[in-house]
Amino acid sequence: MTVRRPHPIEVRSFEILRSRVDLSPMPPLWRAVAERVIHASADLEYAVDLQTREEHLERGWAALRSGAPLVTDVAMVAAGITARETLCHVNDPAAARMARAAGITRSAAAVRLSYAEVGPGAVWVVGCAPTALFELINRRVAPALVIGLPVGFVGAAESKEALRASGLPQLSNVSEKGGSAVAAAAANALLYHEGESR
Repeated sequence: MTVRRPHPIEVRSFEILRSRVDLSPMPPLWRAVAERVIHASADLEYAVDLQTREEHLERGWAALRSGAPLVTDVAMVAAGITARETLCHVNDPAAARMARAAGITRSAAAVRLSYAEVGPGAVWVVGCAPTALFELINRRVAPALVIGLPVGFVGAAESKEALRASGLPQLSNVSEKGGSAVAAAAANALLYHEGESR
């Protein structure tokens, strides 16, 4: 396995981050995720806004190490995940047809298509569409982990609350903020974890 060598600007950014917020009491994976999310967003509030359990992150990390599929809700999230191939069906014409026929969003339809392809045990990364999170919950997809960080004023906080209440292994946040870059950063934190010194 190749050891990741971060750019000097990234190294300096993490030094500044660590001088402004002390995340050392967090368990290792939670800290890695929080740091990378804060680094990607320059938003220190994520230190207290993120919600997860270390065992959930460990489960997702182990699944990724074992080659589990990594599924995203939108292409922007997929573009931000740099260490692995991802699956994203939101732009698939079949998703548009299914969405029209079923009266659901393309993101929800993409979840259905993706689940039909990958089955249980995948890591799902949602950074845009609350409807994708609701679909994951309703479909009972049996994921290794759901990173649920959609952004927005309509349904985002509610979908993340529903995710936490679902009992699925998850990483989410309480507030309305989130987004593709933040969700991708959380996934990258798990993918990069072994190569970074803590």
